[in-house]
Amino acid sequence: MNVNEFQEWVRTYYQKRGWSELDIFIRIGFLAEETGEVARAVRALEIGRDRPDESTGTFTRKKQELMEELGDVLGNLSAIANKYDISLEDIFRSHRNKLNKRYNS
Repeated sequence: MNVNEFQEWVRTYYQKRGWSELDIFIRIGFLAEETGEVARAVRALEIGRDRPDESTGTFTRKKQELMEELGDVLGNLSAIANKYDISLEDIFRSHRNKLNKRYNS
C-alpha cells in the first residue's frame, strides 16, 4: 500500500466509524496519546519496562507492538491531514524541502 492509498483508506475507514466527525482538538489528544504509546514501545524494546504486571515478550513481539503504535500515529496524522485536505505526499515533499533548504544551503 502506498501513502496515497493509506491516506484514502484512513479517510474511508474513519468516516465509516464516525471518527472523522471528532473535534480536531480531540484528534490532537489522540495523537498525543498514541505518541506516548510509541515512546512506551521504544522503551520496552531498548531498556525494558521492569514491571511485574507486564510480560516481557520477545523482541519480535515488541517490534510488532511498536509497528502497531506507529500505525496509530500515522492514522491520526492522516486524519488531521484529511481534515485540512492536505496530502501526506505533499507533507513528505514539504518536509524534505524544508530540511534541505535549512541544512544544505
